[in-house]
Amino acid sequence: MNRKVEVVPYTTDWVKQFEKESSRLKHVLSDLLVNIHHIGSTSIQGMSAKPTIDIMVEVNNIDQVDRYKDQMASLGYESLGENGIKGRRYFHRLAEDGVTQLTHVHVFEHGSVTAIRHLAFRDFLRAHEDLAVFYSQLKTKLSTQFPYDIESYIEGKEVAIKKIEEQALIWWYEN
Repeated sequence: MNRKVEVVPYTTDWVKQFEKESSRLKHVLSDLLVNIHHIGSTSIQGMSAKPTIDIMVEVNNIDQVDRYKDQMASLGYESLGENGIKGRRYFHRLAEDGVTQLTHVHVFEHGSVTAIRHLAFRDFLRAHEDLAVFYSQLKTKLSTQFPYDIESYIEGKEVAIKKIEEQALIWWYEN
């Protein structure tokens, strides 16, 4: 059976989890680190989300990240390489059950288009509560509609994400 698509109400615990995890990551990646950001829905106050903390790490040279797989493994992270996004290094950390995803770490070169896209999306939703509420409600609806079908859940969000992202990038570059 597929893992359950669970979207839960916002909690300030997500900020604490990010702070704890970012501290551990800073210790391991200190030689490479330019910036570390809390991204994704858990970074937006009031937004319902899957309770997985998304962290974006910006580095000067993405190729150097591969040398840190063992150190990341010592923190409980599995390296998944680019995992479908060119120029990214992706790690995830699972709970003891081996299924529940606790943390996703997305590593990009500082200032890359994809890094900017993530930050613009987050900051735009933080600044536009009406769109954040819409997106939050959409995710809750889709998780109810597709409780064991993560692919359909993701597909159901795609149109909204693309529209919000277009607006977010314009807003980002104007501000």
